[in-house]
Amino acid sequence: MFILINIIGILFFCLIFKSVSSYEIELGAVNKLVRCPGLYCGRELLQNGSWSGCGACPRGFRANASSACIECDDSPEFYDWLYLGFMAILALVLHWFSIDTAAKRRSFCKEVLILHMCALFEIVTAAVLTLLLSDPMGSLVVRSCRTEKLSDWYTLLHNPNPNYEETLHCTQEAVYPLYTMVFIFYALSIVLMLIVRPWKQGKMSIYAALYFFPILALIQAIFGGLIYYSFPYIVIILSVISNAAHFAFKLDQSMRFLVVSTVTDVRNVVILLGHWLLHAYGIIAITQLEDPVFHSALVALVPLPAVFYILTARFTDPNKLHVD
Repeated sequence: MFILINIIGILFFCLIFKSVSSYEIELGAVNKLVRCPGLYCGRELLQNGSWSGCGACPRGFRANASSACIECDDSPEFYDWLYLGFMAILALVLHWFSIDTAAKRRSFCKEVLILHMCALFEIVTAAVLTLLLSDPMGSLVVRSCRTEKLSDWYTLLHNPNPNYEETLHCTQEAVYPLYTMVFIFYALSIVLMLIVRPWKQGKMSIYAALYFFPILALIQAIFGGLIYYSFPYIVIILSVISNAAHFAFKLDQSMRFLVVSTVTDVRNVVILLGHWLLHAYGIIAITQLEDPVFHSALVALVPLPAVFYILTARFTDPNKLHVD
């Protein structure tokens, strides 16, 4: 019985070994187009009519189903523009937050307003210059490769290893130019900030930006694809949390004070309108206005978090909580 089990085991091992035996694949230059292994490896058409070996396609090109490197001729979709806008808005909000924190004032003054306007000018100018530097250069029109799935952002993780012998390095920007545009925008923002921002009044805000821009670049490098697919929800969640935090910092949590202080204080009005605009941006990004009438009506719900907090603040006052 023991011998029979061993014979069956040997036969089973031979069957498995045969099924996983190596397969023949042409990785070098070929006269006729032959498909490459992996999702992103491709072949370039040479001047003599032959095809190059399998590898990464040039920047602005992407391998098609036959592994031929084809130049991308798409334009960014509405969602792509919203993603790029989110990255610009994120930098602007961090600028304004740093300026407001460094000022340590509860109201606007001339110096703080000048810094806010400088930050806005820097971000807008950097965004326009980024578009002008993108292909085709000198135009606000952008040529791009269409984003199809999350793996398009992480081609480094999909380098094939045929027959477990040699790894083909096919890392490329499959989402061209959405990935690198953000880094170009960050670099231009830093340069413009150092040129435009008044050093005397804005020294502390400049130091803060020199910290958060490298952090943003690192986050983009690692989590760019995840942010691309989740930024609408990030915007909505953060806008609701920051809206609640803005009201929570007020010492008087009565309904009357919250309403009066919000309406009469220009700074509070601007902060509240900023939260509402961010909330509306998140709703537009989620819905993409596919049903214009219904989805536009959803934007009318943006004041709801602020109204809900004001109406329910008196029920969460710690002074009214009693421990028996």
